Amino acid sequence: MTLAYQRIAEALERLSPPRASAPGLTGADGFVWHANGGRLEPVQKISRVPLELLHGINHVRDLLLENTRRFAQGLPANNTLLWGARGMGKSSLVKAVHAAVNAQAPGQLALIEIHREDIDSLPALMGLLRESPRQCLLFCDDLSFDAADTSYKSLKAVLEGGIEGRPDNVLFYATSNRRHLMPREMVDNERSTAINPSEAVEEKVSLSDRFGLWLGFHACSQQEYLDMVAGYVAHFGLPVAEFSWRAEAIEWSATRGARSGRVAWQYIQDLAGRLGRRLG
Repeated sequence: MTLAYQRIAEALERLSPPRASAPGLTGADGFVWHANGGRLEPVQKISRVPLELLHGINHVRDLLLENTRRFAQGLPANNTLLWGARGMGKSSLVKAVHAAVNAQAPGQLALIEIHREDIDSLPALMGLLRESPRQCLLFCDDLSFDAADTSYKSLKAVLEGGIEGRPDNVLFYATSNRRHLMPREMVDNERSTAINPSEAVEEKVSLSDRFGLWLGFHACSQQEYLDMVAGYVAHFGLPVAEFSWRAEAIEWSATRGARSGRVAWQYIQDLAGRLGRRLG
């Protein structure tokens, strides 16, 4: 009987996936975490824009850059939530700051993207990165949670309060359109139906409190929008008169009903295409 059990155990071990080992994180500065298989895929070329092209967000840019620089040097730094208006450069800023820090100290900081749907696997990823010799900046874009979603509890435990704590070489950055990562109607519903409204709401919104640094992004003015376009025109050397692109850029934003860094970039792509110029 003992021999039969041993054979069954050996067969199950052969069928189980190999245990993930601590990643060396070599050969690239960017990686994507694949929870299915527990592997980090290197990204040889990260899609990003230079830091100097991000206009209208100077204050939050400087705060995030300084926080990231301290972390890369092994000094204390805060998990950061970048929240607010769509298209105002939240994810672009994270990637641009990562590039700026690594330009000063090549290879010092690894950027690791984890998808929203893989948040449940965050504790496993943290466990792997704990053994890595590199400073690791975890990045989740467009993070939010719905009423029936309980995976936010895993994130809360990992950010602060878990039995092991966050590894010293890991920092977490997230972007979201929501300040508390939850829809407003969800929070309001908790408040109106709970026996103790304050306690019910606190459970839902306390996740955002785990981020030591909150950076708000707000809709830009027309002048800020035009400054963004002007920066792109100058950077790429597009041969077009200012009076021409200004009128076009204003019309472009009016047809979309919004002004943002994303809208400015979309206009520049259209303009460059019409001029027969490549960007990059």
